[in-house]
Amino acid sequence: MRKDYYATLGVPRDASQEDIKRAFRRMARETHPDANPEDPGSAAFREVAEAYEVLNDPVRRRAYDRGEVFDFGDLFGGGGLEDLIRSVFGESNFFGDGGFFGNTRPAPLRGRDLLVRAEVDLFVAAFGGETEVSLRTSVDCDVCAGEGAAPGTQAITCPTCGGTGTVRLARRGLLGTMMTVSSCGTCGGLGTVVAEACRECRGSGFVDGQRTVRVEVPAGVGDGARLRLTGLGESVGRRGSPGDLHVEIHTRPHPHLARAGDDLVYVTSVGVAGAVLGASMEVPLLEGGTERLDVPAGTQPGSEFRLKGLGANHLGRRGRGDMRVIVNVDVPTNLSNEEEDALREFARLRGEEHRQPARRRWGK
Repeated sequence: MRKDYYATLGVPRDASQEDIKRAFRRMARETHPDANPEDPGSAAFREVAEAYEVLNDPVRRRAYDRGEVFDFGDLFGGGGLEDLIRSVFGESNFFGDGGFFGNTRPAPLRGRDLLVRAEVDLFVAAFGGETEVSLRTSVDCDVCAGEGAAPGTQAITCPTCGGTGTVRLARRGLLGTMMTVSSCGTCGGLGTVVAEACRECRGSGFVDGQRTVRVEVPAGVGDGARLRLTGLGESVGRRGSPGDLHVEIHTRPHPHLARAGDDLVYVTSVGVAGAVLGASMEVPLLEGGTERLDVPAGTQPGSEFRLKGLGANHLGRRGRGDMRVIVNVDVPTNLSNEEEDALREFARLRGEEHRQPARRRWGK
């Protein structure tokens, strides 16, 4: 009975060459013997391969469409099937995880990324500076510099795999010769072995230790921002590369100033007379010194004034935010008799109504 290769690959008869190749890639992954250990012969995989061999070749495809029948015989013996898969998937991308017919050399290990919290003063967050963080983690062994070999020796090429980190085994089956590639058991896929292990780290290249890191804090960094320090995370010694260190910046409270984005906020107050008649005050600056602010007559409680360019630095660009000064009105709670008389006169002149408390409530 004539085989329907279009149905085998699940494509229409007018499928393009790219459609056929894409269908073969999908079907090959599903039917390959390595994906079906319960069916090591995987006759379905052979059918898929035959269909691709015919439909991918324009000459064979035209002959097939005319009704001709093909006898492949031992076409896939002697490694021919492996060559077919290699031509479609490449040397090391069959199952999408770095393997061809099985596992190949594992990717180098990478240490874990670590997260630490650093508290800095508002000045450092606003204008930049340095801080230190300490953490306990795996670090490179000082004795062998992370190589795992005893002083005076060094790692050598693995005699089993010749430095490739993998070993290949030929396997014969119904589909011909299949090549299985797996990680070298001698070196664990590293490609090198340590002839004499470092006594401090026992050949691993890392030990448990304390690490202190100086951190450059960029000017204008926000509260809760994370800085990434490449290669300063957990060490895995000779087995791979270290992880990264993430430093989360938090700002300590300032006694007089708060931060709102790139602006600094200063809250102060003036007396009733100052709010009514106007006043002058000195506003403390984060970098030191003061700046004069004239409060205009008739200032209302909670009024806000801006001192341009006296806030925090902008992150990653030139310029600074503003100093925002919020002015409240300090209402006295205890008046002398003279002050009370003056205020009553002021109310009379303004036609304002007020209560008439006894003198003793204000004190003397």
